[in-house]
Amino acid sequence: MPPRQFDGSLVRAVRRRRDMHQKELGELVGVSGATVARWESGKDFPKGEKLPAIATALDKPLDELFPHEGPPDLQLLRCDAGLSVAEAAEIIGASRVPVGNAESGRRRLNPSYVQPLAAAYGVTEEELLAAQDRSFGVRAVSPGDEHGTVPRTIGEKINFLLQYGSTGSTGEKTLSDAEIAQLVNQHAPGAAVTAEGIAELREGTATAASDEVRAGLAHAFQVPPWLFGDDAELSPMIQEFLEAVRFIGSIHQRQILGLAARGSEILSLRTMADINRLVGELRHKLSEVRDKE
Repeated sequence: MPPRQFDGSLVRAVRRRRDMHQKELGELVGVSGATVARWESGKDFPKGEKLPAIATALDKPLDELFPHEGPPDLQLLRCDAGLSVAEAAEIIGASRVPVGNAESGRRRLNPSYVQPLAAAYGVTEEELLAAQDRSFGVRAVSPGDEHGTVPRTIGEKINFLLQYGSTGSTGEKTLSDAEIAQLVNQHAPGAAVTAEGIAELREGTATAASDEVRAGLAHAFQVPPWLFGDDAELSPMIQEFLEAVRFIGSIHQRQILGLAARGSEILSLRTMADINRLVGELRHKLSEVRDKE
């Protein structure tokens, strides 16, 4: 799940409308005015647990000022409660390790930790356990919940890549069923699939495909061949790859404006800083283009 979006220019605009100085905002959230200045300029981003305090100080709803997509995982629950990992660990009387392991999907919480953490996060035990599942890459499937579903079948993976990922060697934004079939057949020996066959896979009326078709689909979408492997199990590597595809696609669609620092096994703090810098540069360039239009 993508983290909460942080747009420093929006924070600056809201702060100024409230006739509030950077130093004043900093005092309210426990940082210096210089730190606020770095947030607003895009040179740095606040830790996730700081976002509720910022929203409160600016008298704005958290979801409005710092939106996010999909249901929360453990990290988001903790951050939305305004707690650091150390503070959450203190609540359960343990080191940071159990909290960090659960949030990064390495080891689940001891059952005795569930109730106190749920109370501290302001959620039910069921909600906390569901968030833990999401931290481990387990996503509940519900009607219409496209963002919460991990694609497993060939058709789901095709639809996922059409929405978020590489569009193949044609360079077009969206591939038609006929174009996908053509790319598959260029890679496969002979006519391995038709446009109607691709449509049936995407619609779910067909689920089986030959190894040649699977390899051809990987070629068409320029992804590793193992992505179109066994549908039954999704290895951590595949899940991380799909999350990365979704994240990069969200940047291209301008759904991600910046990351509040949360850290994960997939994105290190250094990687997030690099991504934030890149997103900031892209936003600046887009603004220059719009100004010239």
